[in-house]
Amino acid sequence: MAYRLTWSPSACLDLKELASYISESSPEASVKFIKKVFDTVEYIPDFPKSRPVVPEFENSNIREEIRKPCRIIFRIKPKKRTIEIVRIWHSAKGTPQI
Repeated sequence: MAYRLTWSPSACLDLKELASYISESSPEASVKFIKKVFDTVEYIPDFPKSRPVVPEFENSNIREEIRKPCRIIFRIKPKKRTIEIVRIWHSAKGTPQI
């Protein structure tokens, strides 16, 4: 049974800010970026533990999906059978706060 997918307020804000920044130079690229993110996160709940652990946090329930130039950081909540997208971080910004 797959996990249920949720989004944290921080992840929603990250996506909105990234899309806004991209749309300043190319509205079409912004739409493609958003679609790429949603396409990527759609499959995370099926096999969340197949994604790498985020090395900066040393927590096996905090994992990431890399979609250049971004890191999609998510938290596995096994008891609730939930995957929470916690941040969408541009890789040039360093380590995300979660």
